[in-house]
Amino acid sequence: MIGAQEVASKAGYSTVICQSDESYETEVANTRVMLANQVDGILVSITRETRNYDHLKIFQRKGIPIVFFNRVCDEMEVPKVIVDDYDGAYRAVNYLIESGRKRIAHLAGPSSLKISERRMNGYKAALRKHNVPLDEELLLSYDLNIEKVKIYVTHLLNLENPPDAIFAVNDPTAIETIQVIRKRGLRVPEDIAVVGFSNDFVSGLIDPPLTTVSQPVREIGRTAAQLLIDQISREVADWKSIIKVLKTELIVRKST
Repeated sequence: MIGAQEVASKAGYSTVICQSDESYETEVANTRVMLANQVDGILVSITRETRNYDHLKIFQRKGIPIVFFNRVCDEMEVPKVIVDDYDGAYRAVNYLIESGRKRIAHLAGPSSLKISERRMNGYKAALRKHNVPLDEELLLSYDLNIEKVKIYVTHLLNLENPPDAIFAVNDPTAIETIQVIRKRGLRVPEDIAVVGFSNDFVSGLIDPPLTTVSQPVREIGRTAAQLLIDQISREVADWKSIIKVLKTELIVRKST
């Protein structure tokens, strides 16, 4: 949002921020607030619960431009800004395999989110590259409710042949994974390596510091805001559904 505000402010626009807190109902309520305040355009990253997009399609019908970032809606042909989730996940798992890890679990996000699907596909592609068979018992999807991480990680640790590495869909999941592993008396990374995705600020501060896939978050905001301002300045007939894909970077720290 800082990146988005930088671009919006330079163009003479104020930014109104609404947090949906992973609630579809709150997201719908937020869009009503935006409509009531007659915004010029809207930037959106959908919640984990969002499967119906009627509340967002209203903006299109009213001629108000909309740009998705990070978590996007494929049903709507509007500009989108995403990162190369597939490549980021691929490089993370490829690194684990080349580091000697042989049983790599993936704690994935919900199938309703495209970022979950792309990261899972990157995970599978890295396994295929190294001829590592896909073990379905090492592939778990969950709804991003962080309180459930203990359940899933405990399940993995209790397997007859537990994983020697876990690739998590995001950093909060990875950080909680490390806590669960250590409470079991196991060592990170000696017993189990852990990799996250997003490079949240806290990921470099925990013990051990988390290896993660870094997203250019400020650039995501800048790019999304610029696309939105471009749409605002055009007639509706000239709007273009541009998709911008930004690169990620693997940050290797002491959790691997």
